[in-house]
Amino acid sequence: MATFKIEGGHKLSGNITPQGAKNEALQVICAVLLTSEKVTISNIPDIRDVNKLIFILGELGVKYTKVNADTYTFQADTLNLDYLESENFKKDGSSLRGSIMIVGPLLARFGKGYIPRPGGDKIGRRRLDTHFEGFIKLGATFRYNKEELFYGVEADELIGTNMLLDEASVTGTANIVMAAVMAKGTTTIYNAACEPYLQQLCKMLNSMGANITGVGSNLLKIEGVTKLNGCAHRILPDMIEIGSWIGMAAMTKSSITIKDVSWDDLGLIPRVFQKIGINLERRGDDIFIPEQDSYEIQNFIDGSILTISDAPWPGFTPDLLSVILVVATQAKGSILIHQKMFESRLFFVDKLIDMGAKVILCDPHRATVIGMNHEYSLKATTMTSPDIRAGISLLIAALSAQGTSTIQNIEQIDRGYQNIDERLRAIGAKITRID
Repeated sequence: MATFKIEGGHKLSGNITPQGAKNEALQVICAVLLTSEKVTISNIPDIRDVNKLIFILGELGVKYTKVNADTYTFQADTLNLDYLESENFKKDGSSLRGSIMIVGPLLARFGKGYIPRPGGDKIGRRRLDTHFEGFIKLGATFRYNKEELFYGVEADELIGTNMLLDEASVTGTANIVMAAVMAKGTTTIYNAACEPYLQQLCKMLNSMGANITGVGSNLLKIEGVTKLNGCAHRILPDMIEIGSWIGMAAMTKSSITIKDVSWDDLGLIPRVFQKIGINLERRGDDIFIPEQDSYEIQNFIDGSILTISDAPWPGFTPDLLSVILVVATQAKGSILIHQKMFESRLFFVDKLIDMGAKVILCDPHRATVIGMNHEYSLKATTMTSPDIRAGISLLIAALSAQGTSTIQNIEQIDRGYQNIDERLRAIGAKITRID
């Protein structure tokens, strides 16, 4: 198990460029299964989860070539569908939650898709009902092997239909869209997710010959086509990583520039950081964060304590709530963090309390933070990363703390952040990886 050793209390400076968006990459890479033609995808992040998905596709028979550091070509012209029922696939697929999104394109193109119950972060329950209910409404037959925890859907033909999703699941919407693009007739999906990742997937599918309208809204209309073509697609910069760098600059009283952020796709993210007092400037398509000795949390206009909560897009992404929580520990003022979607995602706050942060965990979904206004530094400690987003938040805390901290289980951080220790050292962080 690898470990980060972080000497805190040092200011950062310089430029940093975000990697490609992990959540988009997992979707668009699965979409290559919809065509036998070559697909080129660029700005792919070199991280564990994405590399694992590419490996699974390779085992399935997809030919892929790494053109350069962030660009691959994929061609799914001859697939080994027997792999889907092999013991190797049951092991490989269960280690990656994003593997669920191979089911939709396989069902659309080959009439069957299988997946072991996927793993991933231990952040609470994440149901798969939306995915499979959507496939069933398109005409697929569902089966589940409880002993082997193995799901399957099969259909001789998918038929377009109207559906209302019970939740605006991003991966659920993506999976259903990929199944519906080759269904016979028209499919409408109401309460569809509309995150930038999903918009990017729809744009890619349209460039392959799909007919999807309503992109960017929660009502998608899909006219089925019989065949999709190859295409070239570029992944957006990762908005979660961008938010992490903003928070890191504020906590370490640093001045950094985040390059090429695709500002117009960031939604509420800059505004939420501004609400907790962080100054940031738009410079073209870059974000400049000036050095700040102090930042003050805004109250609501009636004077009541500010609450930051997550919500489906265009609401604030749940993946950045833990970063907001950590940054608030050194703000001036108090804030309530309300994590609505996952009941275990705030369970890392005990590590922050050990470091001296003033945080009250009200229940599994809510935490109150009393900011210390940089009057008292966090104390270095030894901790373990429970999941990707908590891991980056603990890393931000360690970079701001006095003394040397150790973070164990950093494989969790590596699942979402590319060469993070090297990139942080380039802007002045004192961080060492110990394998």
